[in-house]
Amino acid sequence: MRKALAGAIVAAAAATAATLLLAQGGSAAVVSPTAGVVVIETNLAYENAAAAGTGMVLTSSGVVLTNNHVIKGATTIKVIIPSTHRSYTASVLGYDVSDDVALLQLKGAKNLKTVTVGNSSKVKTGQVVTAVGNAGGTGVLTSATGRITALAQTITANDGDGSSEQLVGLIETNAALQPGDSGGPLEDASRHVLGMDTAASSGFIVQSQGNQAYAIPINKALTIAKQIEAGHSSTTVHIGTTAFLGVSVESAQQGGEVGSGALIAETVTGGPADQAGLQAGDVIVSFDGETVDSPTTLGPLVLKHAPGDSVQVVYLDQFGNQQTITVTLGSGPPQ
Repeated sequence: MRKALAGAIVAAAAATAATLLLAQGGSAAVVSPTAGVVVIETNLAYENAAAAGTGMVLTSSGVVLTNNHVIKGATTIKVIIPSTHRSYTASVLGYDVSDDVALLQLKGAKNLKTVTVGNSSKVKTGQVVTAVGNAGGTGVLTSATGRITALAQTITANDGDGSSEQLVGLIETNAALQPGDSGGPLEDASRHVLGMDTAASSGFIVQSQGNQAYAIPINKALTIAKQIEAGHSSTTVHIGTTAFLGVSVESAQQGGEVGSGALIAETVTGGPADQAGLQAGDVIVSFDGETVDSPTTLGPLVLKHAPGDSVQVVYLDQFGNQQTITVTLGSGPPQ
């Protein structure tokens, strides 16, 4: 049975750096450090794992654009500048789960080189492009060249918790992306960024056929980045730190059938749920007055809140009795 990970033990972008992103086949050439392209390494303490990806520096003070799934579940994030090998600790400014975009801020960064942004509205099919990234999670930048094969594509990405997202308006290319490339630039012949490479991981699976890879048009990614920088949250954009409940959940079973609610499989020791008295075997049926009818319902409800919020949780204990408690949410990894 697959566990949904709600506001706590978050589904990792990958089990290890080596398995992070969708391998499309083909080979990648090692390239000299590309201005503004950085390596991202994350620790996923609640998964006992690590992951790696790529990012693009947008400002000299260290604002970095990447995919949300690259930093999802990260308890710590380190960003490395390949040309100098200097590393920075990164905090999450915000993210958009539905469009797979995240924005980071590097601590103490200044005078960084930035990527050169192009105009994705002028992209044409057949155009030669190059994807640059941290292929294989090795920390060495590589490139893969291909052509634009289609525009305005829609794909379905399945997450490790059983939920799925539709990513729309994507650029399709046959450039051979490899593990670690997500969050990196898709560049034109002048090395202007046309898109942000979006592949997949062992916990983020793109449903596609053939040797296709996908990129978010840079115009769209930057629009979301500007919204995050401005601090404007929405139904899709989360600003700042993430509320933390501290449970992993799975489908509730009733008489051999899947029942309503989210069955707690485990709690984080000392976490908000644990401190409030929730334990494995309890079934959450309501969170802050909203019905929890499945494991995948709980995560988005937690995400609506901020660390420090106190919420009412209604649950069925292991004897089937309904209980109500108040939980003060902590601060946890991005979703």
